[in-house]
Amino acid sequence: MTDTSALVLVSEAMFPEASSPYLRCNMFLEKIKSGESGVLLYGITPPKVGTAPDRIAEIAQKTIDRLAILDIDALVVYDVQDESARTNEERPFPFINALDPLIFASKYLSILCIPKIVYRPAGKFSADELSDWLEELHRQQFYPVFVGIPAPDFPVKTSLPEAYQLWSKHRDTSVMGAVTIPERHHVLKDEEVRVLDKMNHGVSYFISQCVFNLAYARQVIEDLAIGCKRQGITPPTLIFTISACGSAKTLHFMEWLGIHIPDEVKAELKASDDMLEKSVRICLDIASALTTICLEHAVPFGFNIESVAIRKAEIDASIDLVNQISQMLKEKGVRKSSEGKEFEVTTLSQSDL
Repeated sequence: MTDTSALVLVSEAMFPEASSPYLRCNMFLEKIKSGESGVLLYGITPPKVGTAPDRIAEIAQKTIDRLAILDIDALVVYDVQDESARTNEERPFPFINALDPLIFASKYLSILCIPKIVYRPAGKFSADELSDWLEELHRQQFYPVFVGIPAPDFPVKTSLPEAYQLWSKHRDTSVMGAVTIPERHHVLKDEEVRVLDKMNHGVSYFISQCVFNLAYARQVIEDLAIGCKRQGITPPTLIFTISACGSAKTLHFMEWLGIHIPDEVKAELKASDDMLEKSVRICLDIASALTTICLEHAVPFGFNIESVAIRKAEIDASIDLVNQISQMLKEKGVRKSSEGKEFEVTTLSQSDL
């Protein structure tokens, strides 16, 4: 065994439908297309621009090692944007550009045999650039999530509807995602209208901003269920982002990003002897409650466990969240058990990166 990149392949005898990267990608595709609940994603950010190639490979290796044994359906790779213009409040952490998520996913994580979901702000690119990007994404069997511009006054090169139209040629063999923001719904009361409009353009799953306010997320679910029933259509899959918080500074940064953390939750976190452990328990309670609410309203759903911190403890907490949420979903009967399936790990040389 070398100390190079690990690739998990599921034993064909035990799990033939997942014995190739194509078929595993197709399983995610079919879960979204069929509206199957219990989808599990894991979200990361690429390394920073300027990181040495050897260090990027090292980061990728650690990511592969962590994710290879996880029970997840796809990996989300975020496009990091500078949102400082969105608010007058000083950014808690300095902004540093990150590597292009498609390059990081395709070049450094290609041997990780799970589908990749790649974010892209459509407005920053021309129609030709987006078209080329979508072709490469489709070739890699990755899936797009188009997001808005980082600030209201940012010059838009391609609108979201135009980006959706460019993707439409792939609608038979792909699925397209978008974002949903419970905090926005609390203020504007129109998130279900936005979701329904994007569904009309081909969007079939929505990944939320990180959820700490259960009431806000509940209102999105309830209003969307009402809107879909009124129109006689099946709701899209809502994938709720869950993220542990390990420090007061991280808590402040979450709020700066626009994540609403109720006062009682903040008080619990700040009063805890171990904020990270407490936040994991809160996240699990939120995930369990959202599962119940979605089942009650017949809205297909899943979870995206986010890991954007660099502290090992917070990364380990995200892995723990994946495992515990996966088990919770299986116990509630909304995610199939993987018991009895065997996994084989092989290695590839670093030159294969």
